Amino acid sequence: MCRFVWIHHIGYYVMKLLLMEYFNNVTYLFLEGHVELEKYRYLYFAVTLTAYMLIICCNSVVIFVIYSSKQLHEPMYIFIAALLFNSLIGTAALYPKLLVDFLSEIQVTSLSACLFQAYLIYSYAAAEFTLLSAMAYDRYVSICKPLQYASLIKMSTVRKILFCCWFVSFSGTGVGAVLTYQLQLCKQRMNRIYCNSYSIVKLSCGNVFVNNIYGLFVFFAMVFPSLIFISFSYFRILAVCLRNSTIIRRKAFQTCFPHLIIFIIFTVTMCFEIIGSRFEANVPQLFAMIMSVEFVVIPPLVNPIMYGLKLQEILNSIKRIICKKRTHISF
Repeated sequence: MCRFVWIHHIGYYVMKLLLMEYFNNVTYLFLEGHVELEKYRYLYFAVTLTAYMLIICCNSVVIFVIYSSKQLHEPMYIFIAALLFNSLIGTAALYPKLLVDFLSEIQVTSLSACLFQAYLIYSYAAAEFTLLSAMAYDRYVSICKPLQYASLIKMSTVRKILFCCWFVSFSGTGVGAVLTYQLQLCKQRMNRIYCNSYSIVKLSCGNVFVNNIYGLFVFFAMVFPSLIFISFSYFRILAVCLRNSTIIRRKAFQTCFPHLIIFIIFTVTMCFEIIGSRFEANVPQLFAMIMSVEFVVIPPLVNPIMYGLKLQEILNSIKRIICKKRTHISF
């Protein structure tokens, strides 16, 4: 019995020493981008929680409608569901931590958690561009090459495209996260309300040439090919529509307009974040804070509304589900 107690005490102290060593070696970063948090913390919390609940509800409803309605099991709607699911990934990386920070006295995070948040947010942004490119390709083939659509856009092809979209995005940003993790940091305070890789890199005292070059490479590789491809696709779609009847033009407009608007909104809000993160010292703090989160606020809120209201098939499916629920409740 004494031997057991002795072993138990030794194990306890060894575990305690290991935990102390671990926590002493953890690098903590302080997020100091909040504006008048002491004064408006509950307002910030209420607004952010409302936005997050709306994002979850709106995106989940459209995803559920596409999943449960067999007539929507087509490539175009599968891409829409993937885009909305990607929005849920991006918002899950931002909002829970943000809500906790609003109610905390100190806004702090570990380096590992900070890098993981930055990785998820950057992967969400990269995947958004690749998914929008895939959707543009789907619309291009549907309108410009309708006779070849069934052979070019099969469900097996859709699965491969979605895998490539997420694999390329998550692996590309993953390499950047690994490079950032290897840096030796000499500062611990970021003028941000959430983590991004560029802000972490700026905390390093060492050589960050490789990180900056790779960051620019990923940015140009993810953004500019998508911009060029989507612009080319919609230019060809517009040219085909102008040569056809009013009915075909109206149908093409109904399916392409939401995609194009969403692409423009996401590109503009993403540009605000990229420019703001590099010139944050030259703009008012409140403006910088708002601009930094727009690409994880506006697109996830607008996307399901645009698709739910503008695409007639999705809107009709939502109405049918609501009518069934009402009929079930009345009985």
